[in-house]
Amino acid sequence: MNQTGGYKSLPFFKQAEIIYDFTVEFVKRYIDYKSRTKDQMEQAARSGKQNIPEGYLQKSLEGRIKLLGVARGSLEELLNDYLDFLRQRGLKLWEKDSPEAKKVRSLVYNNYNSYNDYKNYIENPEQAANAIICLINQTNRLLDQKLRWLEEKFVREGGFRENLFKKRLAKRQGMLK
Repeated sequence: MNQTGGYKSLPFFKQAEIIYDFTVEFVKRYIDYKSRTKDQMEQAARSGKQNIPEGYLQKSLEGRIKLLGVARGSLEELLNDYLDFLRQRGLKLWEKDSPEAKKVRSLVYNNYNSYNDYKNYIENPEQAANAIICLINQTNRLLDQKLRWLEEKFVREGGFRENLFKKRLAKRQGMLK
């Protein structure tokens, strides 16, 4: 994968960007601007997005795993903020297999998936929170898959420092002969 921007084509990066843009608009509309929750939600959404490119620019698998894990943790924190929003206001949480949830989940398969695909949900706080909960859950599942794959690769191939050490040893042994 291209180390200087290949991450932009990753589905979980595109989705994290939508989550961030949606959250910025959501908190403007529905969370008191003086509230610490507003800042927390914006920062969690931003961290969920920004740690993906930072992780992909790491030379080491260990660094990539760590930063994708931070992104995953930030999105989980944000997910809980949206769940709290619904619970504290007595709003309905959509069932996983409800027609509304299925419709939102299908949006991710649009060829040019973007914030505009989700924009119409922002007008109603219950729909907005539920729609973004669906997208966060989808994104978290993709990140979980990627993290499992990277961890397996790390076990198979070793880490950056470990591989550099092996190369250095091989070079030394070649020089001794």
